[in-house]
Amino acid sequence: MPDYPTPPIALDAANGQAHFATTRVDVSEDVIAQLRATGATLSLDHSTLVEASRDWWPLIMTRASSAEVGQIASVVVSPTTTEQVSAILRLCNDNHIPVTAAAGRSGVVGGSIPLFGGVVLDLCGLTGIRSVDGTSGIVDVGAGMFGDVFEDLLQAEYGLTVGHWPQSIALSTVGGWLACRGAGQLSNRYGKIEDIVIGLDVVLADGTIVHTGGHARQSAGPDLTQLFVGSEGTLGIITRARLRARSISTANHSSAWAYPTFEAGAEACRRIIQRGLAPAALRLYDAAEADRNWKTGEVAVLLAFDEGDQTTVDATTTITAEECADAEPLDVELVAKWFGHRNDVSALEALISRGYMVDTLELTVSWTDLPTLYPAVRDAIASTPGVISSTAHLSHSYSDGACLYFTFAGKAAVEGPDAIEPMYLGAWNAGTTTALAYGGSLSHHHGIGLNRGRFMAQALGEGATSVLHAMKRSLDPNGILNPGKLGMPTNFGTAPAGFGEPA
Repeated sequence: MPDYPTPPIALDAANGQAHFATTRVDVSEDVIAQLRATGATLSLDHSTLVEASRDWWPLIMTRASSAEVGQIASVVVSPTTTEQVSAILRLCNDNHIPVTAAAGRSGVVGGSIPLFGGVVLDLCGLTGIRSVDGTSGIVDVGAGMFGDVFEDLLQAEYGLTVGHWPQSIALSTVGGWLACRGAGQLSNRYGKIEDIVIGLDVVLADGTIVHTGGHARQSAGPDLTQLFVGSEGTLGIITRARLRARSISTANHSSAWAYPTFEAGAEACRRIIQRGLAPAALRLYDAAEADRNWKTGEVAVLLAFDEGDQTTVDATTTITAEECADAEPLDVELVAKWFGHRNDVSALEALISRGYMVDTLELTVSWTDLPTLYPAVRDAIASTPGVISSTAHLSHSYSDGACLYFTFAGKAAVEGPDAIEPMYLGAWNAGTTTALAYGGSLSHHHGIGLNRGRFMAQALGEGATSVLHAMKRSLDPNGILNPGKLGMPTNFGTAPAGFGEPA
């Protein structure tokens, strides 16, 4: 049986209305009848439409007190097979109806908002583990399966794990991980989702079913699996995936270290990762964020955790200790506290319900540029009128750079979501333009959705942007798949004010 999305914040869905003044495409009774004939379940109930039309984007969460979502779908269609998805897309393509894929709806950038109405394609029914090859370590799973349910079943029945542990594990689905190119918290050991996936079933806009990959590696032209990973439902709809799985760990080790500055801690992360064998999680918190979490005072805090077989864990523990020899050891209980709260997202609703704006901005930066980008982005966000906190941590490391994850909060001088939105846009514009100017990427793992679309051309450059748009025109000539996202042109109207032009 499918699991179901967790609502991000309390909302009077029965009286829900659209916040954005975009063109809403309706679905005719004749097409609704044809959609029902596919065997999928349909809903036209207003409350259901409203709930299915929102995700965890903090900006829209601030509108909940006004019973507003970004835009409202005209119909929710819930298939249970790839063949049903194919039939649904063929119908929508023939009738030029926009389709927004959704499942867990845990995204934080507005990627699953049906910006122009039409169909919300609820993929939660595409669930279940289809097969497991324990010898090769390959699991075939439905895209609509929720992460915690998937891992619990995979570990309990097969003694395996794919090791993908995003903060949203209980809110997100396998297809969502792939569509948004997600990163788990233990990715140094298991890889990001693009490293874990070996093949996909994808349905194109015209209903064509595509099977990609299937081998450990192959040289047969461009990797079509990776074409769809990170495409956020704009090039095709992912319905099934083949993922790499490993035996569950038999050993683990934790350590914690204090550094006088964030930059000094980052240098330790660089040295560890460039040794070639890093702990599964290597997380560095600046002094303000560490003190907010653990009352550690004016020091940056580095947490290290590894799991695997004993020999591997012993090796990473030795490397970490050698490279942190100049730091002050801290109580390893800090790592246990992090594990205890790493998936807790309840604070977001609590703060927003009290009139605060809270969000995160994550990006990738080279080790060379990190010492200058970190304070520049932190301070650019903090300089936005109304912002009261801007902190950062380093969440993922690579041989050539790291992911910095900025958390910021603010409160407008006057009450109400209309006052929050300008502050929100100001903080995002300041942080993103500064990051791009200092050599940062546009996103590390949250994706683009609607919120970051206005920066895509600047981030990619003219040549790469033209290639992306050409792929969209080729695979989806009528532009029905998740229109208005990834900063792409749309056939259905203009983006909402503040989100259509580069900042």
